[in-house]
Amino acid sequence: MTTRAISYLKRNDVDFKAIKYDHLEKGAEFAARATEFPLERTIKTLVVEVGKKKYCLALLPGDRQLDLKKLAHVFSTKRASMADAVSAERLTGYRVGGISPFGTRQPVPIIMEKTILKYSDIQINAGQRGLMLKMNPQDIVKSTSCQVAEILR
Repeated sequence: MTTRAISYLKRNDVDFKAIKYDHLEKGAEFAARATEFPLERTIKTLVVEVGKKKYCLALLPGDRQLDLKKLAHVFSTKRASMADAVSAERLTGYRVGGISPFGTRQPVPIIMEKTILKYSDIQINAGQRGLMLKMNPQDIVKSTSCQVAEILR
């Protein structure tokens, strides 16, 4: 099974293991249970509007919440808000519940919560519902040039 995310990682010579599961519900909690992987190491990818028609992807542990004020501060803007599903899907080319930071349709800045880097491996969406990637979070930083910041509530 290949997605744009998997193709992107292969082109960038990034090690990963693809993990399939039956996608019966959206959300990191379900993915963690279905793959028997810790929720705090199951990374969710959120699409956030950080200015008029400016977006970013926020990567954070599945058991935590995004602090929109902290994220807005990273972008030196007054406010940030969650993107609606239509905008998120149009921007990334992925369906909600399967959004990956790799191989998005349009280039989008990526912000990773810094505590993710304490883990040797995490799992993150592979660009399709029911498909996760197990990988080293350092490889996300290297392959996407994402910014690392404190963005949790």
